[in-house]
Amino acid sequence: MIVLNVNGTKRQVDAAPGNPLLWVLRDNLGITSVKYTCGIAECGMCTVLIDGQARRSCVVNVEDVLESEITTIEGLPENHPVKVAWIEKQVPQCGYCQPGIMLQTVDFLSREPNPTEEQINNEMDHMICRCGTHPRIKKAIQMAAEMTAKQGG
Repeated sequence: MIVLNVNGTKRQVDAAPGNPLLWVLRDNLGITSVKYTCGIAECGMCTVLIDGQARRSCVVNVEDVLESEITTIEGLPENHPVKVAWIEKQVPQCGYCQPGIMLQTVDFLSREPNPTEEQINNEMDHMICRCGTHPRIKKAIQMAAEMTAKQGG
């Protein structure tokens, strides 16, 4: 048995240590917001926060995160600036990619609290949204940054 700290709760799972975190989250814990698309860390759909940093769960072995805090989109509070901005700017179309992109945004804004348009573009260049919601994503990122600044960080 392996114990993982997911969204603030310790969870026991019966999984091999070398299994990718993506499959343990989905198959063992039923957290289907973490999506599989490429399997090679290129698209960003499987992004989760590991100790606050965005990581592609398809290439992270579960044995490497046993002492870490893993956060999926369900672990963000409903009033989190990124969640609020995504709703306000009506970002999702199909929604498949949004959890990963939102978590990438949380990490990005923690490192760059007042991003320029160029910084947002550079950060989101490696996140794939097949529906083409990137213009709304960029507006939501800017809004989330502004909300965070108003809240004092």
